[in-house]
Amino acid sequence: DDVDRAYFAVFDGHGGVDAADYSATHLHVNVGLHKEFVKNPAEALKCSFQKTDEMFLFKAKREKLRSGTTGVSALIVGGKLHIAWLGDSQVMLVQQGKAVTLMEPHKPERE
Repeated sequence: DDVDRAYFAVFDGHGGVDAADYSATHLHVNVGLHKEFVKNPAEALKCSFQKTDEMFLFKAKREKLRSGTTGVSALIVGGKLHIAWLGDSQVMLVQQGKAVTLMEPHKPERE
């Protein structure tokens, strides 16, 4: 279609790089192939994080991998910004020199 889209993501591996590398390789593919990608990008992001996690857990069990990752992604569709994250990764938007809070990241002391 004629809608401009841009995708950005950062993964911070814990206990190794396997989970971060896997996520960087597969998350955007899962987002792009999700059935709701065009109509509901936020749902596509949410479901794709879950699917990528399940896929990596299967691989990790099979290959006895022990790493994990935090992750954050931003998907710009037209003039809308969609954000998804897990763990303590964060997105920061700076607008006219001022930080705009977009999310409340996970912290160990927060339920």
